[in-house]
Amino acid sequence: MNGSTPNFFAAAGDTWQALIALVVAYSFSAVGAILILIIGWLIAGLAERWSYRAMGAFGHVDETVKRFLSKSLRYGVLILVAITVLSQFGVQTTSIIAALGAAGLAVGLALQGTLQNIAAGLMLLFLRPFRVGEYIETSAIGGTIRDVGLFATELQTKEGIYVLAPNSSLWNTPVKNYTRNATRRNELTVKIGGDTNLEEAQAVLRGLLDADPRVINDPAPAVYVSELSGAGLTLAARYWTATTDFTAARFDLNRALEEALRNKGIAIK
Repeated sequence: MNGSTPNFFAAAGDTWQALIALVVAYSFSAVGAILILIIGWLIAGLAERWSYRAMGAFGHVDETVKRFLSKSLRYGVLILVAITVLSQFGVQTTSIIAALGAAGLAVGLALQGTLQNIAAGLMLLFLRPFRVGEYIETSAIGGTIRDVGLFATELQTKEGIYVLAPNSSLWNTPVKNYTRNATRRNELTVKIGGDTNLEEAQAVLRGLLDADPRVINDPAPAVYVSELSGAGLTLAARYWTATTDFTAARFDLNRALEEALRNKGIAIK
């Protein structure tokens, strides 16, 4: 019993010394890890702000894209910082990277639809088939673009209804953009009797087009007979206007055409 007591105290002393050495070693690792975290956090913030400002120098980069890419860069730096901190405590970084890869694969498989919307959103933001304020139509929806996000696009229909469309549904279908081009062609048609003086009716229509300053001269307006029938004929006029004047010019010319023909005594069928 007496012989075992010195052995016990010797073992306890050795354990205490080993514990102190371990605490000292890990204290340095902890201090280094804290310093790495602080410096890495600052670098991540600087990288985010720098990338955001750098993309701001290019006027064509959308605000959503700038925020997404700058935040992605920040999170990427923070991930590298976390891996570096773990390596301070002897954790194998190769194992961490493998685990992150497996987790990323699992998340990707679980969120396939969401990732498709993100990819489609990035393509829409970079290629810009439509912008905020433009009116578009697809086979399923139509409306004025209010916002283009990473997951979905917000639209407002002609009736003032709010629509939230997944980006993948807009990317994988043909899109008609009615306000992208500077000019648009329109066509007026009117049915008149077969006994009407055709030259007089055409002159009325040409006079209206020539008098309206919104009608573009190049390409020049065209007035012609588009249809013949036993009940009469259809007189048509094709003309171009600025896209911003398209709707107003159409309404005004329709009303003016009816009044001008009636004033000339030309019956409208």
